[in-house]
Amino acid sequence: MAEAAAITERSPETPAQNGKPRPSARIEKTPGDSSPVRFESLGPEHMPKDFSISLDTYRKGGTDNFISRAPEGLASHSMQGFEPTYVNIIDYIVRITHRIWEEKDIGYIYDTYSHDCTVWDDLGLQYGRDKIVADTVHTNNAFPDIRLVADEVVWAGNEEVGFHTSHRTKILGTNTGFSRYGAPTGKRIQLWCIANCVARANEIFHEHVIYDTAGLLQQLGLDVVETARRFAEARRNNALPANFLAGEPKRLTGQGKPGTRNIPTARDDVDEFVRSAFHTIWNRRNFGAVDDVYSPNVIMQGSTGRTYRGPGQLRAFILSIVAMFPDISLTVDDVYWMGNPKEGFVVSIRWSAVGTHRGYGPYGEPTGKQVTLWGITQWVVRDGLVEKEWAMFNEFGILMQLNA
Repeated sequence: MAEAAAITERSPETPAQNGKPRPSARIEKTPGDSSPVRFESLGPEHMPKDFSISLDTYRKGGTDNFISRAPEGLASHSMQGFEPTYVNIIDYIVRITHRIWEEKDIGYIYDTYSHDCTVWDDLGLQYGRDKIVADTVHTNNAFPDIRLVADEVVWAGNEEVGFHTSHRTKILGTNTGFSRYGAPTGKRIQLWCIANCVARANEIFHEHVIYDTAGLLQQLGLDVVETARRFAEARRNNALPANFLAGEPKRLTGQGKPGTRNIPTARDDVDEFVRSAFHTIWNRRNFGAVDDVYSPNVIMQGSTGRTYRGPGQLRAFILSIVAMFPDISLTVDDVYWMGNPKEGFVVSIRWSAVGTHRGYGPYGEPTGKQVTLWGITQWVVRDGLVEKEWAMFNEFGILMQLNA
């Protein structure tokens, strides 16, 4: 891990609007930068109101030609500073991913990532464009036939505040090369990945990416816990940086109790629907509210090959996490969405949590260690309820923290 670290600061809360606090500005600093980049949290005005620019629309244009040119007939928007070949942000994300990973033009990262970009993953902070190039070479060497198949891209923003994208992909490949996990196994892998990026002027400068690392190790036939212990030993006292998410979430104040938040319909306020749902279920421990948030036919896909059908199975999963970390406190860090009440919404949610391992579960005997969890969740919301969920979190990173 690079010794340099990015510092994320939050400005003081700004005055409320319509009874709700306005989003605070986020300041991204990098070492040696005397004039930090400031970008405002996205507001409702930055959310696409329909699906005219979406992955489904892009697929209809045909993807066979997307290396040399964009499919014809795509809706466009202003992209000042981007290469003129890209007509919208979906086109940009899909084509640079394909060119880097499947066409093996790994050096194109030099043109599409800033030199001082910050990338958070299971292992913590990855800093700088050269580290991204090196990691991409490593993965392509381990899986020479690797494919990244786009499954969804949620986007918001514009050329001024930056385009925010949440790119869900299915990773396919065969382990025929050496990797940081060991010698080639010859095993075929298939797993989910979600990458949340912020891009401006043709460069991604901030990214949170969740690979299903624990699922990858399982599919390779490796012992996940032992591998986590080995990695933690190699990174002694630095399994995750102290400033991993720039502060701990707070569920309780003094001897107080978790606040009560009414969950509005998603048709009226997507942002508050997300934040109040997460708070009510996770922090208030009202697990019955799962029935108020999720459709009776909800399907959830998650880390390490998890698939749950219906609110009952989803509730059981949530209970299993809270049982292992009884004091867990969760914060929604970032929300953006596409859509409208008639067509529904697709939503990207980045969240973080802190909890102490005092309960029993799949992570073994309680260790009493405090860990940082973080993840990215995507929702498909129709008729006011969540119909589909993809939830990826740093499971391998948690095991590293518990086994350090």
